[in-house]
Amino acid sequence: MKISVINTGYFKLDGGAMFGVVPKSIWSRTNPPDEKNMCTWAMRSMLIETDNKLILIDTGIGNKQSDKFFSYYYLHGDDSLEKSINEAGYGLDEVTDVFLTHLHFDHCGGGVKWKDRDRKLLEPVFKNAHYWSNKAHWDWAINPNPREKASFLTENLLPIQESGQLKFIHRENQITTNVFNDIDVFFADGHTESQMLPIINYNGQKIVFMADLLPSTGHIPLPYVMGYDTRPLLTLKEKNEFLQLAEQQKWLLFLEHDPFNESCLLTQTEKGIRLKSTHQLAEFM
Repeated sequence: MKISVINTGYFKLDGGAMFGVVPKSIWSRTNPPDEKNMCTWAMRSMLIETDNKLILIDTGIGNKQSDKFFSYYYLHGDDSLEKSINEAGYGLDEVTDVFLTHLHFDHCGGGVKWKDRDRKLLEPVFKNAHYWSNKAHWDWAINPNPREKASFLTENLLPIQESGQLKFIHRENQITTNVFNDIDVFFADGHTESQMLPIINYNGQKIVFMADLLPSTGHIPLPYVMGYDTRPLLTLKEKNEFLQLAEQQKWLLFLEHDPFNESCLLTQTEKGIRLKSTHQLAEFM
């Protein structure tokens, strides 16, 4: 197995929305905002080469949206999905599977592109890949509730379905095993219905792609729950159970949105689970 970090760029979101009920005076210590209260966040994907498969986990925000759309989210940085995949030594057509943790635009938008210069036709970026979601989350996204409607964009979803490349992972338990060889999935429902977190067994070390259950090291304390979460009390429960397990079993947590830290380990303290150390994924390769 070979794992590559795929950086797709940075964007900005309101700091208060990202930290919910936690006061700005506290969260700003780890994630300083700009004059508009916006904080920078990474969109960090992962590419896994294993068993004749090339699996991409999440695709970032993409570049097909309007200037007005991007004016809300301040997309910036020198990285892009295609550039990072190429720098890792692969081409887009080599990707066999695109694993989408969930279908909010900053996690799946890079999987679809304009087919023509007139910007009238859309198609999947990865023409040789299966795109993996799950039935419960797909139905949730296609028929969105008013709270999440702005995050589920039909232009990111329908082209995947219409192409015939959409596949569903069957949810058996909260942790569903062997979705791919050496890859299990932890399901979490607090942020959105049936979010999927891949648990990768790499040479005996479990690496977990945290998506939006733990966006950054600044979100490790239990009350630090995003205002975007549809069921915040459920997030608290899921997060507590997951962090306890991750600390006990020394799982390495890969952070999709942390602007400073690629991954981290946890430790138990008198105040609960806290950050032990931060790491580059390459340290474990």
